[in-house]
Amino acid sequence: MKASQMVVPSRFIMVICAFFIAACGETGYIDTDREDYRTWASYQGDKSATQYSSLDQINVENVHKLDVAWTFSTGDAIADRTEIQANPIIIDDVLYGTTAQLKAFALRADTGELLWMFDPFEGEEPRGRGRNRGVAWWSDGAEDNRIFYVAGSRLYGINADTGEPAEGFGDDGSVDFTLGLGRDALDIFITSTSPGVVYEDLLIKGSTVYNRAPGHIRAYNVRTGEIEWIFHTIPHPGEYGYETWPPDAWTRVGNANSWPGMSLDEERGIVYVPTASPGHDFYGGDRIGQNLFGTSLLALDASTGERIWHYQFVRHDIWDRDLPAAPNLVTIRRENRLVDAVAQITKSGHVFVFDRVTGEPLFPIQEVEAPESDLRGEETWPTQPVPVKPEPFARQEFREEDVTDISPESHEVVLERYREIRTGHPWDPPSREGTLIFPGYDGGAEWGGAAFDPGTGILYVNSNEMPWILTMVETEASGEEPATHGQRIYAMNCASCHGSNLEGGPGDQYPSLTDLDGRFTDQELRSVIENGQGIMPPFGHLTSEETDALVNYLMDSDTGERVYVSEDMSDAQQVPYTHTGYNRFLDPEGYPAVKPPWGTLNAIDLNTGEHVWNIPLGEFFELTERGIPQTGTENYGGPVVTAGGVLFIGATQDEKFRAFDKKTGELLWETDLPAGGYATPSVYEVSGRQFVVIAAGGGKMGTSSGDTYVAFALPEE
Repeated sequence: MKASQMVVPSRFIMVICAFFIAACGETGYIDTDREDYRTWASYQGDKSATQYSSLDQINVENVHKLDVAWTFSTGDAIADRTEIQANPIIIDDVLYGTTAQLKAFALRADTGELLWMFDPFEGEEPRGRGRNRGVAWWSDGAEDNRIFYVAGSRLYGINADTGEPAEGFGDDGSVDFTLGLGRDALDIFITSTSPGVVYEDLLIKGSTVYNRAPGHIRAYNVRTGEIEWIFHTIPHPGEYGYETWPPDAWTRVGNANSWPGMSLDEERGIVYVPTASPGHDFYGGDRIGQNLFGTSLLALDASTGERIWHYQFVRHDIWDRDLPAAPNLVTIRRENRLVDAVAQITKSGHVFVFDRVTGEPLFPIQEVEAPESDLRGEETWPTQPVPVKPEPFARQEFREEDVTDISPESHEVVLERYREIRTGHPWDPPSREGTLIFPGYDGGAEWGGAAFDPGTGILYVNSNEMPWILTMVETEASGEEPATHGQRIYAMNCASCHGSNLEGGPGDQYPSLTDLDGRFTDQELRSVIENGQGIMPPFGHLTSEETDALVNYLMDSDTGERVYVSEDMSDAQQVPYTHTGYNRFLDPEGYPAVKPPWGTLNAIDLNTGEHVWNIPLGEFFELTERGIPQTGTENYGGPVVTAGGVLFIGATQDEKFRAFDKKTGELLWETDLPAGGYATPSVYEVSGRQFVVIAAGGGKMGTSSGDTYVAFALPEE
């Protein structure tokens, strides 16, 4: 047969294939019913972080019939001080999760009956332990089954069958999580909110860091707890990227950590690690340079930790633009072929899509000029990358015409403040007059992650559109009254969260520290500083003298000698600026200063880069009653999407749990939760019955703390 004779049938086959794909709504010959889509054996559903279930017993026709199948109360919530952000896993009909005070537990997944509970802080006074988003699972395929998570500064290995410490793992079932970083562990604190990922006999972990701790990636042996490899996110001499920092940065700069979780291509043996900004969050004059691998996506050899490729989303990050969620490993259609890709959502409201193997962008990325800083010693990077497609899922500008108009009074007050601060460019650097951060520190996207439907190639992501104001202040009292020792300790350790004036932020995360002498004794306050409370880490790196000075300052009894702030600080601490805290830009009624929507849910076709639909997510019912259309609310926790055509999500400030039609965004069902569902749900099946479960831990955005897991299912016939 001549070559010319082969053209027609080849084209015919291509047309038929294209028609088949279009008719079926599929990206190609993708097995959407594979085993890991039918279970929930990993954080975010599977190791690809798809947050997808191929179960379809619950579907668009019957989801309105959902009812509570069981509830489980963890019993350890502390009012306004605890949260549950865990996305539980389900293995062999057993559900594993964590509580408000970071106990681990196992339940019968069909009834919620408690099988065991492990308390890493047994015998200690309850005080709130921070956050945890789930556990990681490993099995030898026989009788050794383990789960892993971090509580405080220890990594625990637990026998999944009994709840007892895993035999042979570390020191009686745990290892010191501060070790193996190449720094003195006495002056740092490090923990982990996300569970990491298991590859063969390795547990690969990121971290949440404080007090200038480095954020290196470590792989632990699941049997022994020994560190098998480490990747330096702040490169050491001779390593790739070292020249993008000052020569001594590896000895003193912290962060560039991976706190939101990671994804694993198990077949290829590649782990995908999103990282955070380097410290200090909003001033980089002590770390001039591009700062690899801060705010980057790393593709590492899961066996060795060697870098395969990377992409940096923010060069010299001084906006706290941490990558907020594990990337989704996806397969999409590009030019009539299937491509294995990785999609990374960002706080700025963008989706970057790369070839999973090579790191090549699958949509164009343009370089945008960024303004220079006028802060002493700061050198911003001249350009920043922005994808051309998909279009952002959060607004990128807050202009005068976008000032809230929910009332004339609110509009007038907000407009006056708006005109006082620095606005106009998404990359406006931190400033002393105040810089608008929009979308805010918490996104755009946040840690709840995005859900990906492998049958359609559509990515679903919820988003915040909350403006914040970042105001820098000098730490050196130039020409002003010098500070006491307690003030200096506060400026370097506390002001970034609670503000330079002790007034905290407008939300509940960073409370005011004024009038503490009427709420605590000296000893009680010292205990909080030394041991931590809620999301606040322990400040055990402070000496007894420094803690005394800080207590005296906070209790308004600080009479020590006054000197300029930098006089008794090391070179590493002498940063000329701090900031006044994390301050939402709100109107006089307490609502966001920008016109709605304030929270959204978005569907984006990753095959084309086009948006499918966008809707407000969440409601302020008092505003609805005033005739104001649904505004959406701030939201924390992600969606899950199912083959039954349903998208489930909690997340909203109104403490609802909702189901939407994944094709159209139409609301199909909603219910009240006992507390805010600020977590990503899990979907699973036991004995032929499909369940969806969510942790209702509350404790954010001024809502009450809760202690309940709620599972929903269709009524049993």
